[in-house]
Amino acid sequence: MQYNQNMNYSANFHGDIVKKSILLCGYSFHLQRGVRGNKNSALPSYLFRLQTEGTCTVWLEGEEIEVEPGDLIMLKPGSSYELRIGGSGPKIASGDFYLFCQGAWIDEWWGRSEKPVKIRIELNETVLSLWRQIIKENRRLDEENVEMSEYLLRALCLSLDRAVEDTRTSGHRLYTALRMKQFIEEHAQSPFKIEDVARHVRLSVSRASHFFKESYRKTIMQYALEVRLSGAVERMKHTSMTLEQIADSCGFGSYTYFHRVFKKRYGASPTSFRKQERRLR
Repeated sequence: MQYNQNMNYSANFHGDIVKKSILLCGYSFHLQRGVRGNKNSALPSYLFRLQTEGTCTVWLEGEEIEVEPGDLIMLKPGSSYELRIGGSGPKIASGDFYLFCQGAWIDEWWGRSEKPVKIRIELNETVLSLWRQIIKENRRLDEENVEMSEYLLRALCLSLDRAVEDTRTSGHRLYTALRMKQFIEEHAQSPFKIEDVARHVRLSVSRASHFFKESYRKTIMQYALEVRLSGAVERMKHTSMTLEQIADSCGFGSYTYFHRVFKKRYGASPTSFRKQERRLR
């Protein structure tokens, strides 16, 4: 994650030559141990980093911190930062979105509210899709649309604000429920028990069930069924997998059970639903 500050210039909305706001943006996936950055050097720009896969260790402002999926790091110029992949454990894989930026608007936005150095947020599609779009725009082979990149950056910053505020105002209870929700989404395609979800957040089964129901107005297994059905519909629409294969890959256990819950949810059998979807194409 290095960039040349002397080359980050482009035309602004009106054709004047100005510094680009987005200096470097991308997605990194590490499979080897190593160190990125230098804790003894000050960052020359703002840095936003969102962990999406695996774990790593980050040196932030004189403190070594473990980073897990959902952890957002926000640093201002002058901060110390070093990323360490691997550590002493057997698991090395670590994936993250990162963005280095600068500019008057970013300065003004940063000053509106206190920004956390590190906070756990929900990996929602709004934030991820904006980040992906910025990466795509900055990798265009033809000339980058600076105006679009600027607006995408502002939208991302405001979305990060909302994600941080949601985390802060909802408190520990919603954070716990969110961790359960993410666990369900990650494991829905394989058999799991409520005990597994409760163990993940270190709660009793009854307390975990209560937290989740209070936060999302549905039980843990009701949500798991929704995730499985949603995955099944996507496979029915966009793959040539058989219905039996879909039932098995989405965690239903048997086609009979899949057929029953699918018909109850959508008012049609999986076979009829798929035929209707193909006719509509």
